[in-house]
Amino acid sequence: MENILEVKGLKTHFRFDEGIVRAVDGVDFRIRPQGTLGIVGESGCGKSITAMSIMRLLPRSAKIVDGQMLFRYPDSRNIEQIVDLAQVDEDGRTMLEIRGNRIAMIFQEPMTALSPVHTIGEQLVEAIRLHQDLSKREARNLGIEMLRKVGIPRAEQRIDDYSFQLSGGLRQRAMIAIALCNRPLLLIADEPTTALDVTIQAQILRLIRELQEEYAMAVMIITHNLGVIARMADEVAVMYRGRVVEFADVDSIFHAPKHPYTKALLRSIPKVDAPRTARLLSIRGTVPEPFAVVPGCPFHPRCDVAVAGLCNSGEPPALLPVRNGHAVACVLETEESRRYA
Repeated sequence: MENILEVKGLKTHFRFDEGIVRAVDGVDFRIRPQGTLGIVGESGCGKSITAMSIMRLLPRSAKIVDGQMLFRYPDSRNIEQIVDLAQVDEDGRTMLEIRGNRIAMIFQEPMTALSPVHTIGEQLVEAIRLHQDLSKREARNLGIEMLRKVGIPRAEQRIDDYSFQLSGGLRQRAMIAIALCNRPLLLIADEPTTALDVTIQAQILRLIRELQEEYAMAVMIITHNLGVIARMADEVAVMYRGRVVEFADVDSIFHAPKHPYTKALLRSIPKVDAPRTARLLSIRGTVPEPFAVVPGCPFHPRCDVAVAGLCNSGEPPALLPVRNGHAVACVLETEESRRYA
C-alpha cells in the first residue's frame, strides 16, 4: 500500500541572535492511507513543529533547511499527484489547494485557534467556500450539517455563536467541524484533548475515530499521553529532541520497545496493579536547553544504559530497521540486532 505521506530527513531550524534551535533535526516517518500515526514525546521534542512544517505554517524565524515531505493526493481533475511539501511555495496555489482541503489540522488550543471576533458559522463558511464552489446559503447549510455531525446540539442556533460562548468541549467539536468540512485525506490532530476533562477527552477521541472511518481519511495524532496513543494509533513515532528515535506498530511500542527513551516513557506510566506505596518512576535529568549541541545520541545524558565513547560521540544514530516495520535510533540496539540476525 502506497503511503499518503512520507517524511524523510526533515529539518526545521529556528535562527536567533543566541544561536540555532534545531527544533526538528532529521525526522523520518510515514502515514498510510486511512491509517493512524501517533507521535509521542515530551514537551519541546518537536512534535508540533513537525506538524506546522507539514502545513507550511511556520513562524518567520523558522525555516525548513533539509528533507522531504512527499504527499500523495488526487488533484481537482482526479489525477494523482505527488508533491514535496518542503519545496512548494507556502503561499502558492498548490499549498493553498492542499492546506485545509487535502490536509486539515486541529490545533492544540481552540480558544486561540478560533477567531474571537467572528462567529463559528462565519469561520465555517469561509473554510468551505475557499475550496468548494458553493453560495453562502449552501455553505451555511453544510456548516450546520457539520456541526450536527460533530455532536453540537441546536446547531442552527450555535452556528451564530462566538467561540467564547462555547464550552471547551464544544469549541473542540467546532474546530473539528471546520477541519473536516472539506473532507480531507489527512487530519493532523495536535493534542486534541488538552485541557479537557477525562469524559470529554474520551468523547473527542471517539468522535475523531468515527469520522475517520466515515471519511476514510488518515490521521496523525500528536500527544504526550501514551493512553491516547494506545487507544488511537496503528503506528507510533517516538520523538526526542527533534528526532524520531523509534518507529513501530503500536503493539511493538508497548510490548517490545527497543529504544531506552521509549522504555523510560513506559516505565513512567502509573500502573493500576502497582502497590500503593510504590514510587512513580521518572526519567532522570532534564531535556537539554534548546541551544545546546549534544554529541552522539541526544538521549545519552539521561540514559541508564549509555556506553561512554560509543553513545556520547559522533553523529546522532540513524533510524535503522531492527526487524520488519520496526526501526530504532540506538547504536546498542542496532548492533545487537545485527549480531543475532
